[in-house]
Amino acid sequence: MLEKPLPPEDYECCESACEPCVWDTYYEELREWQSQQVAAKKPEQDDKS
Repeated sequence: MLEKPLPPEDYECCESACEPCVWDTYYEELREWQSQQVAAKKPEQDDKS
């Protein structure tokens, strides 16, 4: 299971519109983590039915 990603520190973003920006990478990893969390909880909900 993935660990919840941490947002970039202020000094990690140069605000020069890099492609990809550290924030782009963070949000992508956060979406993956959130999807994994939903998938992990789904079997638990099925067991309670």
